[in-house]
Amino acid sequence: MKLIHHGGHLGVTGSCHQLWTDDEHSLLVDCGTFQGDDARDHPNPEIKFSLRGIESLLLTHVHIDHCGRIPHLIAAGFEQPIYCSGPTARLLPLVMQDALKIGFTRNQRLIDKFNDKIAKLLQPLPYHQWHPIQGGCKLRLRPAGHVLGSTIFEVELPNGQMAVFSGDLGPRHAPLLTEFSSPERADLLVMESTYGNRIHEGRADRQSRLEAVLRKTLDDKGVTIIPAFSLGRTQDILFEMNGIFEAIQKQQGRSLMKQVDVIVDSPLASRFTQIYDDLQEFWSAEAQGVLKTDDQPLVFENLTTVGDHQEHLATLDQLVKHKLPAVVVAGSGMCTGGRVMNYLRRLIGEPTTDIVFCGYQARGTPGSYIQRGSDWVRLDGRKYQIRADVHQLSGYSAHADQRDLLRFVAGFTEKPYQIRLVHGEYHVRKALEAELDQRGYHVD
Repeated sequence: MKLIHHGGHLGVTGSCHQLWTDDEHSLLVDCGTFQGDDARDHPNPEIKFSLRGIESLLLTHVHIDHCGRIPHLIAAGFEQPIYCSGPTARLLPLVMQDALKIGFTRNQRLIDKFNDKIAKLLQPLPYHQWHPIQGGCKLRLRPAGHVLGSTIFEVELPNGQMAVFSGDLGPRHAPLLTEFSSPERADLLVMESTYGNRIHEGRADRQSRLEAVLRKTLDDKGVTIIPAFSLGRTQDILFEMNGIFEAIQKQQGRSLMKQVDVIVDSPLASRFTQIYDDLQEFWSAEAQGVLKTDDQPLVFENLTTVGDHQEHLATLDQLVKHKLPAVVVAGSGMCTGGRVMNYLRRLIGEPTTDIVFCGYQARGTPGSYIQRGSDWVRLDGRKYQIRADVHQLSGYSAHADQRDLLRFVAGFTEKPYQIRLVHGEYHVRKALEAELDQRGYHVD
């Protein structure tokens, strides 16, 4: 058993790992896009490694840093099965359409043709069952609790060795998804380390801090901008904002319908939210309980979704001219593009603006500069003064923190023989490695 990395090993993005099960057979786990400083080190997204011997692709989830190079993989000649969970298979065509428009073509006929080819390769599998795959291996999927459909892969080799790929693990007590469970054993555990040196704030703390920002927005009639990934973070935030606004309404004894607008300005996020709603069977026990009293916990009375570009521009003009209190959830999550950029350019210099980061900001992205307290940020080549209040709510991260990562490793019935840390900055990996070393684990 040999593991080679084509991305996501020494950095946070571009996850792509090749597991050789013997000298002739191998499989890929993820094939993602490089972002931030990683993209500067890897400016060409084309596939540079040989496809010889690769018999399948295991897709842990549909975030772009794990699946964005799939079009390039197929363009290089890959025609093997793509194994994933059922929800991932539902979500992938939307993500691929977006990735193709950015990296390949905006011709819808060509995009549809490409998606048809991907659809023929997709082989969605149910969780918690063993499945035979190419090369004499067996495969089992476990929920990872990161985003809808996210998966931990257990790969049993023909010789009985076991490789486990964590993908991206979610935190404990995520509002919508079932949390991860640990496999029984692993000769090789390949584990993410995004927040391997951090402890997230608790759920009660994050809710109270979000509520404080929302109340500030109501009081000063400003705009709160939440740069959010279309999948996962957006749906979690909507779920919790629904509950916060209901509590405020009960306290005030009146509707907030005309007091604040909540705007989801991302067609992709809106479509993802609909798929989340369609796949309620994969929601957590808590969310299932909410459904008994609220059949639409991702939709509430003052929520507006923005469609085409003209509607986006009109919404932006209305916010700027009329000074209406509003909460805007828009992509992209790291402020590397998308509609959130227009909101930032127009509103980042206003003292009544709040910017709320709920997820990881890769080094070198505009989001990381804003998050770290800079006086200014460069957006599309132009400098903008930052007068907005900036907040970091780490409790809404879709990634497990150090405590949960250690809990994942400790949950194995048998201690993993070897651990390879991936998907983390150098100093973060080293911090987690030190914690694992203290507990007697072998990290290479």
